Amino acid sequence: MSVIPRLDALGASDTFRSHRVDAVTGVDGSTLAELSLVPGLYAKRCIAKMRAARPMPPSVRIDRIAAAGALFLRKVGGVPLDEHERQVSQASGVPLSVVREASRAIRRSAAAVGESVRRACPLGTGEDWHEVSSTGAVWTRRGEVLAVQAPGNHPATHTAWLEALALGYRVAVRPSRREPFTPYRLVQALRECGFGADQVTFLPTDHAVAREFVDTADLALVYGGSEAVARYRGRGDVLVQGPGRSKVLIAHGDWAEHVDTVVSSVSGFGGTACVNASAVLIDGEATGFAKELARRLAGVVVLPPASDAAVLPAFSLERAWAIEAYLRSELNGGELLPGGQLLEPLPSGGAVLRPAVVLLDRPDAPQLGIELPFPCVWVAPWSSADGIAPLRHSLTVTAITEDDALLTSLIEDTTIGNVHIGNRPTHEMRPGLPHDGHLAEFLMRSKTVMRGDLAHH
Repeated sequence: MSVIPRLDALGASDTFRSHRVDAVTGVDGSTLAELSLVPGLYAKRCIAKMRAARPMPPSVRIDRIAAAGALFLRKVGGVPLDEHERQVSQASGVPLSVVREASRAIRRSAAAVGESVRRACPLGTGEDWHEVSSTGAVWTRRGEVLAVQAPGNHPATHTAWLEALALGYRVAVRPSRREPFTPYRLVQALRECGFGADQVTFLPTDHAVAREFVDTADLALVYGGSEAVARYRGRGDVLVQGPGRSKVLIAHGDWAEHVDTVVSSVSGFGGTACVNASAVLIDGEATGFAKELARRLAGVVVLPPASDAAVLPAFSLERAWAIEAYLRSELNGGELLPGGQLLEPLPSGGAVLRPAVVLLDRPDAPQLGIELPFPCVWVAPWSSADGIAPLRHSLTVTAITEDDALLTSLIEDTTIGNVHIGNRPTHEMRPGLPHDGHLAEFLMRSKTVMRGDLAHH
């Protein structure tokens, strides 16, 4: 009988094994690990200790983050990379190939973290006040401790808070109870590469302590759905990474030339990320496009997530039924392509949802704002008379058009995070480029420093 691993909290001064544990289960219902849950008082004490600690020099921090990224791909805490990636896939349902690419994305982002934060620094603002000779602006932290309420939908989301660590923040990570393996491994790797326990912590909590965890830190990065967005709206100390609602607009040329871009935008990363397209707008008649897109996506093979060739995410059977039921309840006249049942049970337990394409009859249909955690896309007709209104409130818009005025409107719109022009999938990202703005825009501020003569005449 195999021993179930225990993921203990990695506190600011010790490892904490709680009597309260939460089982981390795979999509097939198997127990993969036990997660120690820390009480609110322990989390508060850890954050207080981190706030009192001083960060290492910038160059040391950056070098050690890069080293931790390289170590992440080797053995950490006695766990080889292959074993770790299979645990992540089984827990989250994210296809193994996507998890493997995420591991490499963590390494790349760690290697580039110095350049990433330098790119975010405003021009004319220095990173070290000692370099100011007379008068100048210096980039400084808005706080000392960043709390991260992490998601479990995709391992690569953990690349973001490495930038906070590079900027001198002490980072406290509350992992998703769905997939705690990635942050646990990353915190272990950072510590093995020289970060002190009071610099970066792994603090699992229950939901009751989660809000207290956010409120105790100086700033917080919170991942969540519409409920989290509503809860923290208006708080300047909390940055919420909510639904992406990314979209593709095809307003130029024959749509047949762009199906590959849409297929990639919808199904890349298994369709699990906020940068996956959940809506497509077509200039003109959309029926033929929707049918071709459905035909292409129907060719994806259903496999367990830990299979090397898996493409689609998996869920517990109960959650898969609930997602499909919700989708059908929201059709409201939309045509589901292909017809029939989307849910396909897996022999080993759990289920996969086949890709879904829903054809709508107008660009202002409310379903265009629905985002689901598998390849599900809503397709609607669009014309230039509709303008950019159907594309607003999107993390990324891929705009296939040569209309300069339209592109200008998309880029200037304050509710659109990123604009990809031409055949660039919505999920395409690179280290150093902002995801939803630079994280450093939230973490840092510019401060004036002036030097004068200390002598009195």
